[in-house]
Amino acid sequence: MEFDDYVLTRGDALLRFAHVLCNDAQRAEDLVQEALVRCHRRWRRIEHGGLDAYVRKAILRQYLSWRRRRSAEEGPAGDLPCAGGAPDQGIEAIGERDAMWRLLAGLPRRQRAVLVLRYYEDLPDAEIAGLLNCSAATVRVHAARGLARLRRHPELTGRAEVVEDA
Repeated sequence: MEFDDYVLTRGDALLRFAHVLCNDAQRAEDLVQEALVRCHRRWRRIEHGGLDAYVRKAILRQYLSWRRRRSAEEGPAGDLPCAGGAPDQGIEAIGERDAMWRLLAGLPRRQRAVLVLRYYEDLPDAEIAGLLNCSAATVRVHAARGLARLRRHPELTGRAEVVEDA
């Protein structure tokens, strides 16, 4: 597949993935663009059966690198992505979803990355481990800690059910 064709067909999905990671529309665009520039340089050498995994890993690396450099006064802004659901959802359901995204944005970067990859991208732990260059056990630890932190948050207590650790 040619680079331009790939970007045309997968660009929106990559942008949604980046947006869920960083919770900032402009930053998501920057992450995707930076990752695609790096991937374009190596495009002919990338195994085309694994394009999505390669590009997703490039976006994830850009995100983790950005989170390390991010200054204390810089905060996420922008609209939250619509990860599904009917447009006529009740106000309460929208409020719960937005609260979950805000809480997810407050998690440490690795915990957030694991939860996004596991529950938003629906990736198995082994693939997440490959993307993060860690073991599957480490992925499970980050997932458990992230979920535990979400469960303890008073904003979710009694309102929204946090998924049980798998």
